[in-house]
Amino acid sequence: MRKPKELKVGDKVAIVSLSSGMLGEDFAKHNLMLGQKRLQEFGLVPVFMSNSLKGITYLKEHPEARAQDLKEAFSDPQIKGIICAIGGDDTYRLLPYLLEDIEFINSVRNNPKLFTGFSDTTINHLMFYKLGMTSFYGPTFICDLAELDQDMLPYTKEAFLQYFQTKAKTPILSSPYWYEERTDFSENAIGTSRVLHEEVRGFDVIQGQGVVRGKLLGGCLESLYDILSNNRYADEQEVCKKYELFPSIEEWKGKLLFIETCEEKPKPTLFEQELLSLKNTGIFDVINGILVGKPQDEAYYDEYKEIIKKVIDKKALPILCNANFGHGYPRCALPYGLEAEVNLEKASITIVEPFFD
Repeated sequence: MRKPKELKVGDKVAIVSLSSGMLGEDFAKHNLMLGQKRLQEFGLVPVFMSNSLKGITYLKEHPEARAQDLKEAFSDPQIKGIICAIGGDDTYRLLPYLLEDIEFINSVRNNPKLFTGFSDTTINHLMFYKLGMTSFYGPTFICDLAELDQDMLPYTKEAFLQYFQTKAKTPILSSPYWYEERTDFSENAIGTSRVLHEEVRGFDVIQGQGVVRGKLLGGCLESLYDILSNNRYADEQEVCKKYELFPSIEEWKGKLLFIETCEEKPKPTLFEQELLSLKNTGIFDVINGILVGKPQDEAYYDEYKEIIKKVIDKKALPILCNANFGHGYPRCALPYGLEAEVNLEKASITIVEPFFD
């Protein structure tokens, strides 16, 4: 995998709206100002790409405009990092504009850049993985940098600060607290704290023992399900198959799969269908282990655990749940394609190689 360089104070970072265009709406102006302020406090220079603020309707109708922003961010040598505004649900529509553009492909391969986002950004991450570039399943502009509290959530802020660091190893710790999703996202909520809970479970090992290693690969379970089915869009499975977005069974060998559920909080019956779609690909037969993110608001926590054990039905396959990535708050950053070590006895996760070159 080609790794990007770490960020430095003074770097320009691009903000892109690769799925939802909500950052350009009037109701999100306070998010725009907060996120911009926080980036500047990190010593970064935010650059809003030319289409990133054109709003929900325009960007829904113009996937080529979203793709163009990503192309320009990669082709601009002054831009050192790329931050997704938020997720969404139709990022797959960018694939023809990106994976048929030799100039973009060469830009990614020759000039890798830090890229961070989660949720439906899974599509972009799998694209970058296919192109051989490490990207980060981590913080976004609206959800994290523009957190409405007085500051970013401390755990997530520490995760973002890791984008400035080059360390031989990076432990992924269990957050001492978790937070409920907000019900008020308006300007009136600025300065208010989220409902906070003490973390009583920590990393939750549901099966397996010893120490296991593997390179990280995965994403949002709903996005993976959509790639493998026509659950959301009639043409998504066909488009993703055309561009071979879902890694081959050979590519999955020895990997650590990471999965988490979205803000829609899928009911246990749907969760089971999603896991079965992954099982039918055969990846559970070849991976080294599974990391499962904390569900947002701990929705269906115990039900999900039982379904995981039932569907996977491989008692020797290590599975660790309740990790702080994805839609639950707070969140860490997981690097695609880098080697991780999971100690089942200590319930610990460590990235055992540097994030950056």
